[in-house]
Amino acid sequence: MDYWKSHRTLKFAREIDEGTPECGFESLPSYLYMIRRADPSTVTRLQIDELGRFMYVFLAFGASVNGFPFMRKVVVVDGTFLNGKYKGTLLTSLAQDGNFQIFPIAFAVVDTENDDSWHLFFTQLKLLIPDDEGLAIISDMHNSIGKAIRNVYMLASRGICTYHLYKNILGRYKGKDVFRLVKKAARYFRMSDFTAIFEEIEAINHAFHVYLQRADVRLWTRVHFPGERIGAGYDDQMVCLTERGGQIAANHTYAWSGETTKCKSVDRVTAARDLTIQRIDDHHTEFKYGSSGESLNVVNLVERKCTCRRFEHDKLPCVHAIAAAEYKNVCHISMCSPNYNSAYLVSAYAESVMPVDSAQPVPEIVANQPCLPPSIRQKQG
Repeated sequence: MDYWKSHRTLKFAREIDEGTPECGFESLPSYLYMIRRADPSTVTRLQIDELGRFMYVFLAFGASVNGFPFMRKVVVVDGTFLNGKYKGTLLTSLAQDGNFQIFPIAFAVVDTENDDSWHLFFTQLKLLIPDDEGLAIISDMHNSIGKAIRNVYMLASRGICTYHLYKNILGRYKGKDVFRLVKKAARYFRMSDFTAIFEEIEAINHAFHVYLQRADVRLWTRVHFPGERIGAGYDDQMVCLTERGGQIAANHTYAWSGETTKCKSVDRVTAARDLTIQRIDDHHTEFKYGSSGESLNVVNLVERKCTCRRFEHDKLPCVHAIAAAEYKNVCHISMCSPNYNSAYLVSAYAESVMPVDSAQPVPEIVANQPCLPPSIRQKQG
């Protein structure tokens, strides 16, 4: 059997099993209606042009809408190309739950990543996540994303995902030593540490130093960022596109398992026992590493701050805060942000993504709503 006969056979078999792309667009209004009927808190929006052709669809499941208030106010957005006859781009927004797992919020399918598509996406997202000075939106360096955030989320802070920054750096500049310094500069909590490492980068490669300045240190460094960032590990993951229902189901199972009274990966007790402790007053405690005391930090448990700045940024007790809590006989778990409490984790996954009931009739006005495939220009070959 020659290549083209095999190609036609495969295409025909897929259409028998999955239906045609055209049928998929035609069924989209009814499908969105059935999703909202199964879960009224689900948010959808379908936009078509004057000829009834598909332009844009937005979808946020009710489980995500009602679960986000139990996350830290950090949202990561990204886009990826879709394969198939009509192509298009999938836009996503994600958060991170108290167990450091990806929590999908909303999706949109658009023609391409441009000013209009991102503006539409953020306009819909704003209905679910209001603009707030405490909100941080992390993305790659796409100009359209930055422009849309400035126009729609005027109060929120915008940050650059360090994973994408590292990819750009590796594409432009060579040298593992400089790259290692950039990763350190992005993750430092204290200004003095950042300044020292940034001066070292300038001494090694001035052009590279200029590039990092143009990228705006307020967007990619933790110490200069005006809002909140989650841990660097999450930035480095950036957008892992996951099938929505399966991801929530897996996280839901863990959240309700009752395995722990706190979320995993927040324990720094062992390292805290290597610190030398000195009481300053009722609220402040001083800590040094080793007998020489080359590294000194001061903790205030009442204000939940430490001079290392990790405590206030991570919203989790740093090693010094844990030592201070144990010294004062205070439970260090109580020093964690409520977002990392197992009760919040359970609340975040209190709702499930419900399946649609295809046996229930769809109103004719919905079933007859036109939704034709978008117009495309077939490429040669």
